[in-house]
Amino acid sequence: MHPAIQQLLTCIDLEEKEQVERYKLDQQHTLRSLKSEGLALHPLIVTRKSFGYADYPEINFRLPFPPEASQFRDGAAIECFKAGEEPIKGVLLQLDGKQGEFRLFAPDFPDWIEDDGVGIKLAPDTRTTGIMKKVLQELEANKPMFRLFEQLHASTPVAPRGRMPGSNDVQIHNQSLNESQRQAVAAITHAEGLLIVHGPPGTGKTTTLVEAIVQLCRRGDKVLVSAPSNTAVDHLTRGLLAAGIRVLRVGNASKADETLFAHTPEGKMGNNKVQKELKQLRVRAEEFRKMALKYKRSFGKAEREQRQLLFKEVKNIRAEIKKLQTYHEERFFEAAQVITGTPIGIYDAGVHKLSFSTLIIDEAGQCIEPLAWCIFPLAQNIILAGDHLQLPPTVLSAEATRKGFNRSILELTIDREPAVYLLDTQYRMRAAIAGFSSNYFYKEQLKTATHLQNKDIHVTFIDTAGAGYEEEQGAEGTSLQNPGELEVVQKVIEQKGLDPAKTAFISPYAGQVAAAREQLPAALRVSTIDSFQGQEQENIIVSLVRSNSDGVIGFLKDYRRMNVAITRAREQLFVIGDSATVGADPFFNSFLSYAEANGKYVTVWEI
Repeated sequence: MHPAIQQLLTCIDLEEKEQVERYKLDQQHTLRSLKSEGLALHPLIVTRKSFGYADYPEINFRLPFPPEASQFRDGAAIECFKAGEEPIKGVLLQLDGKQGEFRLFAPDFPDWIEDDGVGIKLAPDTRTTGIMKKVLQELEANKPMFRLFEQLHASTPVAPRGRMPGSNDVQIHNQSLNESQRQAVAAITHAEGLLIVHGPPGTGKTTTLVEAIVQLCRRGDKVLVSAPSNTAVDHLTRGLLAAGIRVLRVGNASKADETLFAHTPEGKMGNNKVQKELKQLRVRAEEFRKMALKYKRSFGKAEREQRQLLFKEVKNIRAEIKKLQTYHEERFFEAAQVITGTPIGIYDAGVHKLSFSTLIIDEAGQCIEPLAWCIFPLAQNIILAGDHLQLPPTVLSAEATRKGFNRSILELTIDREPAVYLLDTQYRMRAAIAGFSSNYFYKEQLKTATHLQNKDIHVTFIDTAGAGYEEEQGAEGTSLQNPGELEVVQKVIEQKGLDPAKTAFISPYAGQVAAAREQLPAALRVSTIDSFQGQEQENIIVSLVRSNSDGVIGFLKDYRRMNVAITRAREQLFVIGDSATVGADPFFNSFLSYAEANGKYVTVWEI
């Protein structure tokens, strides 16, 4: 086996072990500690029960408190638990503030689901890790894919190809595209093999991809579109629908809104004939379920066997429902011009029989390599779009990270692949806000649209050195907090007259975010930097938190996190930090100098 495949398999095992260890609930890992680390939501109040797609039990709930839930992403593997009961595996469908919904992989609701003390916690995603292992183990047997794998893992870059298409080689429909976007569209529509669209923050990556996909569809190509998160998939799907493309959004892990729902297999099955067949099957399943539920928890051997037989019949009907759905899904696949979904959602959808001209992976800088190999074989040409200079994929295992498992498919490929198209003009933020990132990360190649250039103050660094605002451990001894910096945030909002509804507070530390949720105005969006990637707001306040006599800055050392943080604001960026702690680091020292020269550098005493 190729050493790089072996290394990836080892990393998957390490990550799986770390998930099992981190998410388990036992004497060492108490419910209190899981909650403090943002790994469990407890207690929850059930507000609605129903049987959803494929006839699985679905539960709507609300929480009696604002949760620290940045790790509870749509589609996350979860377990529903109650002390003294066997936990049940499931998937989080959505979580929005205090309201959420999850699906259980069980024939019915557990008897205890509406009791006091029910909660959900994150669980190891064995489904995803199992698929990634299988795909890697079979990779060498697929000669074209294995050849690409060897190229990407070779020590020398791929030789440049012949003349690449220019913007004049394609008829652009969206006339607002700039020259770099037009070149990227031309390259995608003439692609042979693999190419990269490098889209720094605010450069119109989605607009560019939508234009390219429209062009591919108009010439009759079938296109596959993926991204590692459901949010990113939905964003692109909306863009394609607005452009009049026939899209099928697969992977029912997250609850689609009404606009998207009509374009999912479940939504499309709402026509009368299919609905009638499915309804009859569900009614039968419900009858057997009710019969089974007559046997309560205290019963003898004969009753237990009868209950098992009835649940077996429920399972058989569910298989029949799945078979009927699969039949109709295949028809939807054929009719769609574009199929969108996460890599696992697409892999599970069974689109292998179809022929796709092009696969586009958006947010490829967040996609771990094995996920990409799950869908690479499905198309002739592969387009990776994203920014490897923003945050890498999240990996829990420190050992797997050391072995490079958090290196995204984009980061791996950009060193090897000469066909890289940089989108070079940003339309999100004022020139002063974009300037530091352009200098430091993008070799001064990132320009700002003319209407965003002026001489006003848009970047402010607020220095807390000497104020005694030291970092502290959170209440549970986990993530760091800095109460002094939160006081500064409140003063900034008051003195600058910032509208909380147009302002976001972000910080690298979950502990600071949890404290901010309790202390800052309710209208203010509060988030970790990692969760805020891909979003923007008129005003952004960043709290760096680190303040200590040793100059230790922890994971502020991953400068890509700061690249995300300082490129979220459209109008005003405020960064609060202790120059005595962070200033010894060359990156932060450069940023302080930049703020002084191109914005405003003030001490906390002035605030």
